[in-house]
Amino acid sequence: MMTTPICDFVKKYISDNKVRLHMPGHKGKSYLGIEPFDITEIKGADSLFEADGIIRESEKNAEELFGSGATYYSTEGSSLCIRTMVALSKKYAITEQRSCHIIAARNAHKTFISACALLDIEVSYIPEENVSSYLACDISYGKLEEMLKTEKPVGVYVNSVDYLGNLLDIQKLSAICHRYNTLLIVDNAHGAYLKFIDDGTCRHPLFLGADLCCDSAHKTLPVLTGGAYLHISKNAPVFFKNNTKALMSLFASTSPSYLILQSLDMANCILSSDYPKRLSAFVNKMQDMKSKLRFMGLEDISSEALKITLKTKPYGYTGNEFANELRRRNMECEFSDPDFTVLMFTPDNDDIDMILDKIISIPRKKAIEELPPKYILPRRVMSIRDAVFAPSKTVPVKDAKGKILSSLNVGCPPAVPIVVCGEEITQEAIGLFEYYGIKTCDIVIND
Repeated sequence: MMTTPICDFVKKYISDNKVRLHMPGHKGKSYLGIEPFDITEIKGADSLFEADGIIRESEKNAEELFGSGATYYSTEGSSLCIRTMVALSKKYAITEQRSCHIIAARNAHKTFISACALLDIEVSYIPEENVSSYLACDISYGKLEEMLKTEKPVGVYVNSVDYLGNLLDIQKLSAICHRYNTLLIVDNAHGAYLKFIDDGTCRHPLFLGADLCCDSAHKTLPVLTGGAYLHISKNAPVFFKNNTKALMSLFASTSPSYLILQSLDMANCILSSDYPKRLSAFVNKMQDMKSKLRFMGLEDISSEALKITLKTKPYGYTGNEFANELRRRNMECEFSDPDFTVLMFTPDNDDIDMILDKIISIPRKKAIEELPPKYILPRRVMSIRDAVFAPSKTVPVKDAKGKILSSLNVGCPPAVPIVVCGEEITQEAIGLFEYYGIKTCDIVIND
C-alpha cells in the first residue's frame, strides 16, 4: 500500500496544534468541519507548481500507479490540464518550428476552445462517419490520415471517453498520428478508472499510445471535486516533462486547494490496495445491470463500463422527462437532454440492485418518434481568437441566422458547443439551439 505524504504532513500539523499566523482566514476553526485540514503553502507543505517535497513524492506515487512518464496534479479539474496540454502543444510546435495547428474531434470540451482562443491556435476538425449527436464523434480514421498528410498539425486532440460514454480506438489513432510525427492528445476526463479494471487488459489512453492525457480523478475515482491528473507518456519527448509545471502555472490559481491535494494523495493509497478487484467486480455487476435494462426495453448506447446512457424516446420519454422520473424516485442523474439520460456509477454505488429496481419501475409508454435536427458542421468565417475578442452582442437565436458566433454560451454539463466561435450560425444551427433549449447567443458585431 502506498504512502500518503501530503495527508501525513497535514495530520501532524493538526496534532502539533500550532498557532496559525497564515492563510486561510478560518485559522483551522471548524465551521464546516474540514477547516483544520485546509492549509496553505507553509514550510514543509511544498508548493504545487514548484513541487520538490511531499507533493512531488505523492505525484510520483501516482506515476507508478498509472505507468506514466510523469503525472502532475491539478486542483482545478481537467480544465487546467486541457489548457496546459494546448499550451504545451503550442510551445512544442514553436520549438520544433512547426505549425501551431491542432486537428480536433468536434465534440471537444469548451475548455479546449477557450484555450485555443487564448493561445491563438488554429483548429480544424476530424471528419465524421455518422453524426448522431453533437456530443459524440464517430471519427473517420481514413479521412483523418488524409488530413495529416496535407495539414501537418502538431497534434490531434480527441475525447475518449466522451460525455455519452463512447470510447475511441486510441491504439489505432495513436498509430496513425505517430506515422505522421503528430502528437495524440486525449481528454480522458471521464475515464481515469480505466487503468484500474483488473481483468488483464488496460484501456487507459496512456497505455494505448496517447502522448498527453488528462483524467478528472473526481469524476470516477474516490477524489474530491476538482482533483485531476495530467499525464505525460514515457515515450513523449523530454520537452514535455521539462515544461509542464511552468505552463500549468500560467493558467492556475496560486492558491491550490490542499483539501483536494490530500484527496489525490489518499487516492493513491486506495488505488494501490484492493480497489482494482472491487472495481472489476463492480464492472461485472454493471454489465449485468445493462443486460437487464436492455431486456426491459431501455437502450443503453454507452460503450464504457461505468456509464449508462439511456436513449429514452423509444421507451416513451424525453431524456429530461426520464430524469424527472428518476428524481421522483429520489435519484439524480449526471445529465439529461431531449434524447438521453446519462447515469454515472462507481463501486461506491453499493445499492445497485435498488437503483435497478427503481429504474425498471418507470412504466414504459408509447415511443416518441421525434428525432433531433440534423447536425451539419458550420462554416468557419473567423479564427476562434478573433471571434472571441471581437465586439459582440447578445441576440435571440431566431435573429442569429448568418451571424458569426462570438462566445460559447454552453453550460456544463455537457460543455460541448454546437457552434464554435468564429463559425457562421446557420438555420440548421438555430434549429439545434432551439431543440436543446438555447435561447440566446453572442454574435460578432460587424458594423
